[in-house]
Amino acid sequence: MTTLDSTIDFVDVLARAASLRAKKLRPEAKEVVKALLQAEKTTKQQKQLYPLELLFGQWRLCFTAPKNAHFKSGVALGKGLYIPQIAPAQISFHSSQNLGEARITNSLQFGSLQLKLTGPARYLEQKNLLMFDFTQVDILLFNRAIYSGGFRGGKLKEADFSKRSVAKAPFFAFFRVTEDFIAARGRGGGLALWVKENQQNL
Repeated sequence: MTTLDSTIDFVDVLARAASLRAKKLRPEAKEVVKALLQAEKTTKQQKQLYPLELLFGQWRLCFTAPKNAHFKSGVALGKGLYIPQIAPAQISFHSSQNLGEARITNSLQFGSLQLKLTGPARYLEQKNLLMFDFTQVDILLFNRAIYSGGFRGGKLKEADFSKRSVAKAPFFAFFRVTEDFIAARGRGGGLALWVKENQQNL
């Protein structure tokens, strides 16, 4: 198989995995893990860079491989799973008033109850790496806030974030960014695939 064929293959697998409506056509979890690893390897080899603006918007978590998936002797190792839509997890990125920074929001929905974590983020474009921290927590019931406050020393973390190094913060290293889906590896080694919330396949 040529390099071009390989690229087409993993792009097609990820696109089908990100199609939340076409469940019957979804590839098996092991295929998705392999496709994610191929995408990660290709981006590193081609030194492809993605500007921060491409991440802006709201994305729903579609698939995750929580352990440290990797290639060993050309074989993809690691287990993954599709995230049930009954309890959607979402992540969003948007611009910040602070120069060189952005904002990140991570939310979980449990019926009418929603948990939202928000905080600052900084993007290192030469590495496609977004470091962040959560400093604010909000709990909503039927879209109405019932609690809002700092998260784990929120105010201090917010003030010190601009001085923090990557070594001391959570991060996502993005290796595939399209209009329909994004994929990244987290600090803990896990892989994740998100799909754009406003896509018709939702």
